[in-house]
Amino acid sequence: MTNDDNSRTAARAGAQETANALAEREAAAKAARDNMARLRALRLAREAAEPQRTAPTKTKRSTAGAKTAGARTSSRKVDDKPRPLSEWLAEQQSGGRRT
Repeated sequence: MTNDDNSRTAARAGAQETANALAEREAAAKAARDNMARLRALRLAREAAEPQRTAPTKTKRSTAGAKTAGARTSSRKVDDKPRPLSEWLAEQQSGGRRT
């Protein structure tokens, strides 16, 4: 065999390896997609079998217990708009904090 024949043989072998690698990658991707579809179907079936849950409602926590426990309370109401950062920084500085 000549060098030209050897290089053609090597090129064919490399092309075959590439094709095999692509086939393996495609098979692995298909297996992953099939598994995801199977798991999705199981999840949907489980959710359909469960009774419908209601969304939890927000409950107001009592601040009376928090004050006696020494927890911090906010001076702002829940419905107030957030104050600007400059006001918060000024409050922190006047309260003895250094930033």
